[in-house]
This record gives sequence, C-alpha cells and structure tokens, in this order.
Amino acid sequence: MTTSTFLISQSPISRLEARTITCLRGERELFSNLSLEVCGGECLHIRGQNGVGKTSLLRLLTGLSTPEAGEILWNGQDIKSQSEGYHRQLLFAGHRDALKEDLTALENIQMYAAIDGIELSQEESLATLWRFGLQGREDLPVSCLSAGQKKRVLMARMLNRHAQLWILDEPFNALDTHA
Repeated sequence: MTTSTFLISQSPISRLEARTITCLRGERELFSNLSLEVCGGECLHIRGQNGVGKTSLLRLLTGLSTPEAGEILWNGQDIKSQSEGYHRQLLFAGHRDALKEDLTALENIQMYAAIDGIELSQEESLATLWRFGLQGREDLPVSCLSAGQKKRVLMARMLNRHAQLWILDEPFNALDTHA
C-alpha cells in the first residue's frame, strides 16, 4: 500500500531544509544521505510503501526525533537552536486527530483557537466548520462523528492557525472524494 505525506510552506520567505539526514529505527537504517528543500508557497508530496520511513522523516522534520546524521534547518538555522520559535510556526497533523472526543466539533475549534492565542467568534468558528461541510454536526460530540468528519474538524482547526509550515501525515485518510 502506498501512503502520502505532505509538507506545505505557506510563507514566501520561509524555507525548510534537510541536509544529508540519516534515520535508524532500532538497528535498521530507513534512509541515509537524504536531502530535501521546501520553500515558501511550495508543497512536497512524499509517497511510499508502508514502513519505509515517511512518518519517521516527518518526526525528524518536526523536531520530535533527532537524525543519526545530518541537519534540519528552518530559514538557514538548525531547528534545535530555535525550537520554540520553529514550533510556533509549525503545524503538524499526525496519524491521530488530536481532538477532544467529549467536546463538540464547535467546542474543539474554539478551545484550540484559545490555546493558540487566536480570537475566534462563534460565528467564525461555525463558518470554518461549515466550510468543511459540517453543517448540522457542530453541536455533536466528536465521539459521535465518523472518521472522515473528525478529519474535517481537524482540517478546520488547522485552517485557523495560520502557520508558516504545515506537515501533514496521511492527511486524506478517512476523507471521501468530495472532501
């Protein structure tokens, strides 16, 4: 099975670089001497079979893991030297949707906006959910939503965040073709 991963840089002046990075999982080398660059306004689509290291690569690019060799730079500086600033500009969506199951879709949007320091009115929150086809679902607990609807709530939440760099691991899983 082939899966997909996306890196999207929104700011025209931003740049994410991986220079000759090596990644091990246990004793197994997943990849070595891998280099890539994503500049503002670009989208990099990474495809490959299950287990080849796509998620491991994303963990390296987000700073959640450290490469065995090589370096990862954000705007020319190592991400470790600017960890807090880098993570403020980064939006990472992994395999899990990171939504609060006992809250409604609307409450999830509003809570995460508040955590991110974003002022969002109820009308703006609703408009974001509706943009993703969730009319009539905004007051349901997330636990009552389908996997695809949960993914839509997550995408609505991310859209409010205006991050410079989006790193999305299998972002289209559970979404129908209409989404």
